[in-house]
Parts: sequence; structure tokens; C-alpha cells
Amino acid sequence: MSRAVSTPLDHPAPLTAEGARLAYERRVVTTDLDLSIPDSAFTVIVGPNACGKSTLLKALARVITPDRGQVLLHGRDISRLRTREVARRVGLLPQGAVTPEGIRVGDLVSRGRHPHHSPLRQWSLGDDAAVAEAMAATSVTELADRFVDELSGGQRQRVWISMLLAQQTPVLLLDEPTTYLNISHQYGVLDLLRDQHESGRTVVAVLHDLNQAARYASHLVVMKDGSVVAAGPPGDVLTATLVEEVFDLPSLVVPDAVTGTPTVVPLDRRRRG
Repeated sequence: MSRAVSTPLDHPAPLTAEGARLAYERRVVTTDLDLSIPDSAFTVIVGPNACGKSTLLKALARVITPDRGQVLLHGRDISRLRTREVARRVGLLPQGAVTPEGIRVGDLVSRGRHPHHSPLRQWSLGDDAAVAEAMAATSVTELADRFVDELSGGQRQRVWISMLLAQQTPVLLLDEPTTYLNISHQYGVLDLLRDQHESGRTVVAVLHDLNQAARYASHLVVMKDGSVVAAGPPGDVLTATLVEEVFDLPSLVVPDAVTGTPTVVPLDRRRRG
């Protein structure tokens, strides 16, 4: 197995897993998992199915808690923080988010503002502005009065991303955000996430497409069997050897003709032998 690429972080890590053991009842997903998410980076997590990517993302968002080890948010044990405090700092778009029945797009996006409210702070013009900005960024403004369950899968996905942006957290976690989107909207969402990263947010996304991951990530994390096997800049991490070891895919890795980032070109299995 490839050794993890060690890269110094220019900024303190907002999210860190230290010796984390993650499990669902008796099914252990990860053991002794160590990972640091660079600050203000666009981190993409890749790996085969069932390797622990989504479980890791849930742990970083405190949806699940390690039964050994810990996850730190800015150096503090995330499990000991108040829910509202975590929700103001970390936003999560999970896989297969369930839409409440009979809710309109504008109302769903507005729910992203809930962590910022309290008995002493109710809805304000600032909330209106945050919702409008989020809906414009994901091109769902014209859908504001539509019922979410009437939309296509791709439209619903953009609405959920809009709700996440309306939350205005410094850290965004997204589990397969391009699911259900056509190719144009896939790249539109990834461009949007890159813009969020370039504006100073820390973005972490799980993706399946290695070439999209390599093109957009500033920091790439590769997982297999519940462990991080490589982490660092895509140009250092993504090699033909790693792709074959982790994904069982013989390939060439060549520079992208437009961006120069690594591009995985699968070899013809029939000609291998």
C-alpha cells in the first residue's frame, strides 16, 4: 500500500481526527484514524465504496462520535461543544437528505439560518440577504415558491446546497454534492465550491470522480479500508501506482490539457493480458 504523503500545513487545522475509531454498533469502519483538514483549503476525499469516506465526514460534523479517540474542532473536543456552536462553525450536506413534505424551496433554504437564531435574536434583514445570496449562487432563486418534492433530483440537490450556504459556516462538509446533477451542473457546483474555498472557507467534499477531484482539490485525501493511505496536493498523491492499489484500476496519469492537474486515463483491461 502507498505511504501517506506528509505535507506541512500552512494554517492550523480547523478539524482533526486523532486515533478515531468509528463504528456502527458492532461494525467497525475505521480504527486509529488520524487526519488533519487544512484551514481554508478545498479538501476532497476519495476512495472505493464502503471505505469509510461518508463515516469520516459524519464524524467531522459530530453526527457520529468516535468510541475511541477524538475529533477536534479548532483544538477542542467536538463532542463536548454545544450543538448550536458546532452548527455555526460546521455545515454538513449528507447523502440522501430527506426533504420535509409540503415545504417550499425558499422555506427550506431559510432553515439554514436556524443556528444563528435565539430567543434574543429573531429573523432579520441579514437573514434575508444570506438566503438570497445562497439561492442566487446555486441558481435556484426562480424556484423559491415551488414545492421541493416537485423538483427534479438535480434541482433538489442544488436547493440543499443553497441551504448549506445560507448557514454561512466557515467550514463546509459535502458528501457527494454532485449526485443527481448533469455534467454541466456538476462543474457548476464544483466551481461554486472552489469560489467558497478561494473566499476563505474550508471546504471538504467526498467525490467519486478522480479527475474532478484532482482538478478542484487543493488537498486530496485517499482512503481504503477505513484508513487514510495518502494525503497532500493532488499532483503529489495521484499516481498510477496508487490508483491501481486503491481502486484496482490500471491506468496512466497524465497532465490535464487545460489545467495541468493529474488526469487518470484507464487502460484497456482486455489488452492487459
